Amino acid sequence: MSRTASFQDRYGPLAVVTGASSGLGCAAALRAAELGLNTALVARSAGRLEEVAVRVRERGRRAHLLPADLATPEGRALVESFVREHEVGLLVAAAGFGTTGPLAGSDLEEELGMITVNCTAALQFTRAAAQQMTARRRGGIVLFGSILGRQGVPGASSYAATKAWAQVLAEGLHAELRPAGVDVVACAPGPVRTGFADRAGMTMGRADDPAVVVASTFAALGGRVPVVSGGGGSRLLTLSLATAPRPLRTRILAGAVARMSGAASTR
Repeated sequence: MSRTASFQDRYGPLAVVTGASSGLGCAAALRAAELGLNTALVARSAGRLEEVAVRVRERGRRAHLLPADLATPEGRALVESFVREHEVGLLVAAAGFGTTGPLAGSDLEEELGMITVNCTAALQFTRAAAQQMTARRRGGIVLFGSILGRQGVPGASSYAATKAWAQVLAEGLHAELRPAGVDVVACAPGPVRTGFADRAGMTMGRADDPAVVVASTFAALGGRVPVVSGGGGSRLLTLSLATAPRPLRTRILAGAVARMSGAASTR
C-alpha cells in the first residue's frame, strides 16, 4: 500500500487545519492535500485562505474555507461545530502567536489572547475531534509546541508556557487515545520560517522550511514518540540542548530570544 493510500485510510477523508493562512498551518494543509485529504482551512483572513485554497485545489483536493478569529468565542464555536458535523480524520492545530519581553511590562489582554488562541482553542478542537475519532476508532491529531516549551525562557515566559502545555497535552493524549485507534503527536521545532517572528517582534536567523517540519511531523503520526522536533536543523538543535542542564538551557534560550528581539528593534 502506498504512503498516500495508507494516510487516506488512516486520516481521511478530511483534515481541519487551523492557522492555515501561512507558515506551518499552510504547509500542513498542502501536505495533507498531497497525501490525499480534502481540507478545511481556518484563519482570520478569508483572502489569504483563498490563496491557500487555490494551492490545495492544484493538488487535486477540495478546500473549505472557515474564516474565524480563534480569540473569540464565536470563532471557536464555528470551528468546533464544523468538526462535530463532518467526518474529520485529521486535526492540525497550528494556529498560535507569541509575545516577548518582560511579563511585568506586557499588555495583559495580549497575553490572555495568546493563551486563548494557543491553548483554549487547541483544547476545544482537540476535545471535539477526539470524541468523534474515538467513536470511529481512527484519526490523528497534530499539536504544535516549540523548542522554547522544553524549559522556561526569560523574555518569552508565557509563550514558552503555552508551548509546554501543548507538548504535555500531546504526551498524555498519545497514550490516552492510542487504544481507541487515534494517533496524537506534537511538534516542538526550533526556528521555522513563518509569520510568528514578525508578530512577536523578532528576527529569525537560520530557520527550517515549514514544509520540511510538517512532512517530518506527519511521518511521526502513529509512532511511539509523542513529541518530535520536526527534523531539519530543529532536530540537531534539540539534541544539542538536550545534553545541557536545564538551567543552562534556560539561559541559552533567553539569550537567543533577547538577540532576536534586539535585532527586530533595529529594523
